[in-house]
Amino acid sequence: MNVEDLILDKVKKIKPSGIRKYFDLVNEMDDVISLGVGEPDFVTPWNVREAGIYSLEQGHTHYSSNAGFLELRHEIAKYLNRRLNLQYNPDNQILVTVGGSEGIDLAIRAVAGPGDEVIVPEPSFVAYQGCAAFAGATAKVINLKEEDNFKLTAKALEEVITDKTKVVIIPFPNNPTGAIMTRDELRPIVDVLKDKNIIVISDEIYAELSYGERHVSIASFPEIKDKTIVINGFSKAYAMTGWRLGYACGNEKLISQMKKIHQYTIMCSPTTAQYAAIEAMRNSDSDVEEMVKEYNRRRRVLVDGFRKIGFDCFEPLGAFYVFPCIKKTGLSSDEFCEKLLKQERVLAIPGNAFGKCGEGYIRACYASSMENILEALKRIERFVNTDI
Repeated sequence: MNVEDLILDKVKKIKPSGIRKYFDLVNEMDDVISLGVGEPDFVTPWNVREAGIYSLEQGHTHYSSNAGFLELRHEIAKYLNRRLNLQYNPDNQILVTVGGSEGIDLAIRAVAGPGDEVIVPEPSFVAYQGCAAFAGATAKVINLKEEDNFKLTAKALEEVITDKTKVVIIPFPNNPTGAIMTRDELRPIVDVLKDKNIIVISDEIYAELSYGERHVSIASFPEIKDKTIVINGFSKAYAMTGWRLGYACGNEKLISQMKKIHQYTIMCSPTTAQYAAIEAMRNSDSDVEEMVKEYNRRRRVLVDGFRKIGFDCFEPLGAFYVFPCIKKTGLSSDEFCEKLLKQERVLAIPGNAFGKCGEGYIRACYASSMENILEALKRIERFVNTDI
C-alpha cells in the first residue's frame, strides 16, 4: 500500500509556504538579523498580559461560548465603532476566532466550494490560495502592479469576474507591499461589486498600522456592507501573535454559518487570550499608538536605506513591510534572499512567496529594532556592492 495514494490530490498539489524554508535555514545559523518574520518585536502590553495571568489565577480555564465571550464581543463592537466607524451587533454579527487566519478559512469555506472562483489580488498573504483550494474552490489571481502602487483597480477587477466568481478578497493594508486603499480608491471597487452576487472578504488585520490616513474599511460603504465579512484580530496591533486570537464580523446569516464550522472544528478560541483581549480593547489604545509611531520611524529609515543602496522602493503606507525591487541585481528573488542570508546573515523573504507577480522583489519587515535595521542595511549594501 502506498499511503501517499490515499491523500487528497487537492492537498498534495498545494505547495508549502514559500516562507518556511528560510526560517528552517535561520535555525541552523548564528548572528542572523531577521527582517523576515511578520511579527511585532514588541512584547504584549503589560496590562494585557496581567489580565491573562489573572484569569488563570482565578481558575477561568473552561470553554467559552462558541462565538467567544459576549463581553469580548461587546468590546470588539465598541472598538470597531470607535476606531473604524463600523457598527456590528455583538449578539450575532461577531465571531471570535483562532487568529485572523481561522477567520479567513471559515469565511471561504462557508461561501465557496467546487466550481466557485475566489479572486485573490497578489502579492498578498500566502494563505488565501490555500484556503480556497482546501474548500474545493479555484483561486483566480489579479496581479497588482507597482505602477498602480500595488492597489486593486476597478478595471482589473472587472476583467476577472465571471459567472463563477463567488468571493473577492480585499487584502489591505497589504502584506507584503504595505499598500493601502483610500475611500476614494475603494469607491470604484464598491461600484463594481454592489449589484453582483459576490461575497467580499476584507482582511483588515493591519488596520491599525496605517501611516498618515486612518484605515478605511470597505464595509463602511452601506451598499456593500451586508455581503462583506471583515476579518481582524489582535496579533499585529496589540503584539499578541502567540495568543492566537482574531475575529470575523458580518451579516448574521453569514456569521451563523461560519460559527457552525467553527463549532465542529475548533469549539472556541483560547479563553485566557479572550480575557487578555478584553483588557486590550478597553485600555490599550495608547500602547497601539506608541507602537505605530515607532513603526513609522523605522519605515522611513528602511525605505530610505533601500533607496540609497540603489533599489526602487515603493513607499508603504500600511502594515510593517517594505517591498523593494531587486531586478537590477540580475538575481531571482530566491537567489537574492538565499545568498543574502548565507553571505551576510540577513533574512528577507522572496517576493514570489506571495504570488508569482512578486518575483523580482523582496519583503523586508521593519518590526525589528532600529539597531538591527541599520545593521541589516549595512550588510545588504555590502552584499549588493561586493558579493553578487
